[in-house]
Amino acid sequence: MTDRPAPRQPVLFVSHGAPDMVLGRSPTRTFLTGLGGLLPAVPRAILVVSAHWRAGVPTVGTAARPATIHDFYGFPEPLYRLHYPAQGDAALAARVRDLLLAAGLPVAEDAERGLDHGAWTPLMLAWPAADVPVVGLSLAETDAAGHLAIGEALAPLADENVLVLASGSLTHDLRGFFHHRAAGGEADYAAAFADWVAKAVTAGDLDALADWRKRAPHGPDNHPTDEHLMPLMVAAGAGAGRSPRLLHRAVEGRVLRLDAWGWACV
Repeated sequence: MTDRPAPRQPVLFVSHGAPDMVLGRSPTRTFLTGLGGLLPAVPRAILVVSAHWRAGVPTVGTAARPATIHDFYGFPEPLYRLHYPAQGDAALAARVRDLLLAAGLPVAEDAERGLDHGAWTPLMLAWPAADVPVVGLSLAETDAAGHLAIGEALAPLADENVLVLASGSLTHDLRGFFHHRAAGGEADYAAAFADWVAKAVTAGDLDALADWRKRAPHGPDNHPTDEHLMPLMVAAGAGAGRSPRLLHRAVEGRVLRLDAWGWACV
C-alpha cells in the first residue's frame, strides 16, 4: 500500500474589507465564508500574507499560538472581543524560510507577531473552528517585482498541501471611499483599474503587473500606497503558470473593489 500524494492546493488572493465585515452582512462576507469549498481538500496548513504586516525583508511568523491583533480603532466594541485561536506550524515556518533563502531572497523570523485583521478576517470566516495551522509571512520593503519573486519562491508549497492565502484589497482609495460611500454604482477609475488587473492576471503577464504604476490606468489613484496590492503580487507569483480565475467581484462605496482571484481552484 502506497501513501496517497498530498492534494495540490490552489493559490488565493482575497480582499479582506473592513474589520467589522465579520459582524455584518455583505456579498464579500458571504464569499469568504465559502472559501473552503474552493479547495480540493482541507489544507495541512495555511500561509497567510496580509497587507497589514510589512517588514524590511520577508519575515516569517514563528509563534506557536499567534495572538489575535486588533490593529484598528473606532469600530464596534464586540469586534475587540473576537479572537482567532489558530496554532502555528514550526515545520511550515522553516519550510518558508528555506524556500526564500533558496531563491536568494533575504528572510527574517518573528516569534512574537500575531495575526492582524487582514489575516484573521478571512480566516475566521472561512475556517471558524481555527483547526488549520496558520503561519504569517510579511510583505517586504520592495516593489511589485520583488513581491512577485517572493510568490514564485513559495510556489512549491501548493504540492505540499499548503494553501497560500494572500489578503489585501484590489483597490484601496480610502479617501475616495469615505467621500463616496453613500453613493451607488462604481467609479470609472476603479472599474478601469480592476479591468486592467483582470486582463494582466488572466494573461499571466507578470511583467505588466510588476510595472502596474506606469501601465495600469489610475494606478496611484486606486492605491495611494501599495501595501494592499502587494499581496496580489505574491499570489500571482506563487500561481504563475497555473490557471487564474476571478472568484468574486464586489464594489463598496463606489471605489473599493473587493475582488478575489484564485489560481487552479476547483
